[in-house]
Order: sequence, then C-alpha cells, then structure tokens
Amino acid sequence: MEELLPMVFSIRLFGYKFDITSSIFYQWIIIAVLTVLAIWATKDLKKVPDKKQTVVEMLVQTFNSLVKENMGKSYKNFVPYIGTLAIFLLTMNLLGLIGFKPPTLDISVVSAFALITFVIVQANAIQKIGVGHYFLAYFSPFVPMLPLNLLERIMLPVSLTLRLFGNMTASVVIVDLIYNKLGNVAFGLGQLVIPIPFHAYFDAFDGTIQMIIFMMLTMVNIRIVAEGAVD
Repeated sequence: MEELLPMVFSIRLFGYKFDITSSIFYQWIIIAVLTVLAIWATKDLKKVPDKKQTVVEMLVQTFNSLVKENMGKSYKNFVPYIGTLAIFLLTMNLLGLIGFKPPTLDISVVSAFALITFVIVQANAIQKIGVGHYFLAYFSPFVPMLPLNLLERIMLPVSLTLRLFGNMTASVVIVDLIYNKLGNVAFGLGQLVIPIPFHAYFDAFDGTIQMIIFMMLTMVNIRIVAEGAVD
C-alpha cells in the first residue's frame, strides 16, 4: 500500500512531524480545482441563462431530482451534501484516467467519508424524532434486539468503507498488473492502445458505479434510519 500511496512531503507543526501522502495531496488539489470551478460557474448568474449557467442548472436539478425521488421533498436540505459528496468522490475515483492513484485507495480517506455519513444519518434521526425516540428505537421491537440493532448501525460505516476501498484497490491493482505484463510482451503503440478499454472499465465505469452506490446508500440510510425509528 505504501507503493500505491507514496509520501509527497512532510511538514512540522508544533514540534510534530506530519507526513503528507499522495492521497492527502491530491485531495487538496481537487478541493482547490473544484472551488475555482464553482466560483467561476456561479459568477454573474443571469435570468436568461447562457450555456455555462445552463449546464450548472442542469447539474443542480439532477441532484434535486435524485434527493426528491429517493428521500422525499422534506429532505431537500440534503442536496448540497449529496451533490458535494458525489462530485468529490467521482473526481477522486477518476484520477486513474490521467495517471494518478485515486485517494480512495487510502482506507483512512474512505472511512472518513463513511463516518461523516454515519454521523449525518444519526444526527438527522435525532433531529426528526428526538433523542428519546432515537434511543428507544435500539430496543425495537423488543429489548433483546438491542445488540443486533447496535450492530446494524455500526455496520453502515464499515460496509461503506470496505465496499469503496475494496473495489477501488482491486481496480488499481488490476490495471497495474496489466501495465506490468505489457512491459514484457508489448512495445510502442501497443502499450498505449491496449490499456484503454481497461481504463474505461476499471477507472471510468467502476469509479462512477462506486460513487453512485456510496451516494445511494447514503440517501437511503438517512431516510430509513429516521423513519424506521418512528415505526
């Protein structure tokens, strides 16, 4: 894993040394690029949209529709989180297309996203039904179900982490193996052309699918945990 996620540089703060790996460094770059794009895309908005504004409005409408269809109108305040989550994860997953290792190869990065979703799911449930009903739901439908209900909640961040991390790691390892083999059996143009369909599947297709799965599970769990607790 160290070969997949090498250290870029180290910084010292308050007497402590912090190693900045490629996964952290690439995230900083992605955040900076997406921030600049967001500012540029939302600058000088007009009543009669131009091509740039039309694309932005279509993107926003897509996430509005996704949240409405999968969560309901009452959950429209989650559109910014779901949209940001989807765009950020997809951008990280697609880095392999330009020759960089996706930050989602780092299990700490993936687990951080899973824990954020876990906290949001629980916080939303508490806000919707109150603290008392939230904790009483752990004893539903009867008290002996407490261990299983706790395990069910804990398994959400675990399953989100392992699914995304495992699939992205497998994809990168397979593509790396293909390049290693091509170094022995193919030359010149063959080394450039042969990997294209593999990148299309393992980086573009699989990376997009994994983002969609993570996003959909996030939306579904935000809703069912709160509404299931009410039942």
